[in-house]
Amino acid sequence: MKAYQLKAGSTSIEGLEQVELEKPQAGPGDILVKMHAASLNFRDLGIIAGKYFGGPVQSDTILGSDGAGEVEAIGEGVTRFKPGDKVAGTFFQGLIDGPANPFINPALGHSAPGVLSEYAVYKEDDAVHIPGNLNFEEAACLPCAAVTAWHAMMEAGTPVGADDTVLLLGTGGVSMFGLQFAKAVGAKVIITSSSDEKLNKAKALGADSLVNYSEHPDWEEEVKILTDGKGVDCVVEVGGIGTIGKSMQCLGLGAKIGMIGVLAGPEGECNPRNLMMTASSIHGIFVGNRRMFETMNETIQTNDIHPVIDKVFDFDDTVEAVGYFKSQAHLGKVVIQIG
Repeated sequence: MKAYQLKAGSTSIEGLEQVELEKPQAGPGDILVKMHAASLNFRDLGIIAGKYFGGPVQSDTILGSDGAGEVEAIGEGVTRFKPGDKVAGTFFQGLIDGPANPFINPALGHSAPGVLSEYAVYKEDDAVHIPGNLNFEEAACLPCAAVTAWHAMMEAGTPVGADDTVLLLGTGGVSMFGLQFAKAVGAKVIITSSSDEKLNKAKALGADSLVNYSEHPDWEEEVKILTDGKGVDCVVEVGGIGTIGKSMQCLGLGAKIGMIGVLAGPEGECNPRNLMMTASSIHGIFVGNRRMFETMNETIQTNDIHPVIDKVFDFDDTVEAVGYFKSQAHLGKVVIQIG
């Protein structure tokens, strides 16, 4: 089978290459999945650059955590799936419920083989049925970005509701899912970007208020104005230390921050005073478990939510897809069609 493998010790895109590997087989408790699509995440760029947890990969590794396909065969004892079922693997392996422990729960595309291959094998407990309203390209967007946004908004602390206002930073995959989940429950959404073009697209998708942080470097003040000084109820914080200080200034009473990413870089200031003044909280979000994934999928199907896909690349153009994703020209998800 064809697969995209990152060479051991690689620290650049030059280490990612298409290889021919032996087709895997389903052992006891396994499902063999013919992969149809995958999507990219910021995490993939970190792994390629050798800057993810633990540094460069120690062995040749199939890249990618997010993919969807069809069960081709099942191993002895499998009861949750049958051939023909449409499925996606869970980001963390061996995590049905509760918080992840990276030392115990391997993650696809890094400490476990990823999804950028024509076939993948999962333990039956490490996969979910995809929502019936989605095609493979759409379902391939769910395991990391969607579950992360769902965890931050609907699982950590008090779930976002109709009377709430959500602040989303940027227009990447997590933020676009955050927009869709917020609108599904009737919440208001404020979204930031440095691009008016992306902001206008976000507005067309349902965003209520827009802030261009290039035009308004003190964007936290704009958020306060947009909320009549009350602040927001939830921040989906993908920037990290570079933006967390400003995000704290946007909080209303009893609000929460879902702390997710590091997109804004490794430097910044973080004064927690406003957490105390607003009785707010910060929740560390590390994707999520299978139960969250399955609960989220029910909401996606019930509300007919379709992931925002910016561009779809052919499997043979995976390296080009990674370059496009790295350019940050996209809004939403970048997908690779496998077969």
